[in-house]
Amino acid sequence: MMKLVPKHRYAGALAATRRRTVLHAAAALSLGGALGGCAPPEPPLRLGSIVFPGYEFVFLAREKGWLDERQVRLIELLSNTDALRALASGQLEAAMLTLDEMLSAQADGLDLCAVLILDVSAGADAVLAHPPLTLKELAGRRIAVEDSAGGAIMLSALLAAAGLRIEQVRKESFTLDRSIEFYRERRVDFIISVEPWVSQLERLGARRIFDSARIPGRIVDVLAVRRSVLDSHADAVRQLVAAHFRALAHWRSQPEEAQRLLAARLRLGPSEVSTAYKGLEMLDVADNRAWMQRDGQLARVLQELQPAMQQDALLQRAFGLAEVADSSFLPPGR
Repeated sequence: MMKLVPKHRYAGALAATRRRTVLHAAAALSLGGALGGCAPPEPPLRLGSIVFPGYEFVFLAREKGWLDERQVRLIELLSNTDALRALASGQLEAAMLTLDEMLSAQADGLDLCAVLILDVSAGADAVLAHPPLTLKELAGRRIAVEDSAGGAIMLSALLAAAGLRIEQVRKESFTLDRSIEFYRERRVDFIISVEPWVSQLERLGARRIFDSARIPGRIVDVLAVRRSVLDSHADAVRQLVAAHFRALAHWRSQPEEAQRLLAARLRLGPSEVSTAYKGLEMLDVADNRAWMQRDGQLARVLQELQPAMQQDALLQRAFGLAEVADSSFLPPGR
């Protein structure tokens, strides 16, 4: 499995994104010449993903042997920023991203398509404070936030709730994997973070003062694929989507085993895994079909999210539903 080596924040066409690093080596698969005059098989679809509860079911599927690694290769990253950089450079064909990140990337010229809606954040993204600080004491304080679309959305919503402008706080840029470090060393007064770090910070005594439950529908996670590979890797995309749903069903039907397998990557105890999912609404196949209908929830989210992103200079132009999502890779049936 390829790992990534930390690097500085993304610079280039894709400027607004969420969660750190550059692929240390491209997962370029060199297959020798054709055998017997037959063309070599397509290389595996490379999917980039950070550690985040909503993204973990494909890794659970791999652990259970439900994912054919000849067709799909999972690549672990430290941030969604790295995923977008790797997508742009051709080192990945797909990535788990927030919808706002995917839209920003599309506006910057990276032609992506959401083939699966993973989850909706309803508390998994949160602002935590060193006690006894509260929302009323935000002015003039240091707040850690990732330089990303998701970080910007949470910061904007937080400032609105506090009745403050950006110049009234001291923003400190960081990456989410450093949440615990920043809290323990008291580098900041407030931290904008996500699960599984939110649960870890709360165990250390951090106080939750604001979370994504206050901005329903603003943070949605998707499986995004480069449109240029949808035809060549159609079978791999379908298998990946099906494996996610199979693992999601396993988590719901056999939670104890699933939580044990999920715990290692989330760096939580098995009994703590369920807590990390309390702030996420996981969408099944039926939910996805309903969301992706012409007048479904995704269309309504786009109508609300895109103007807000444009107002915050996170999006250059708005997109229609057909430009954003493709439901044809969902498993058949209702």
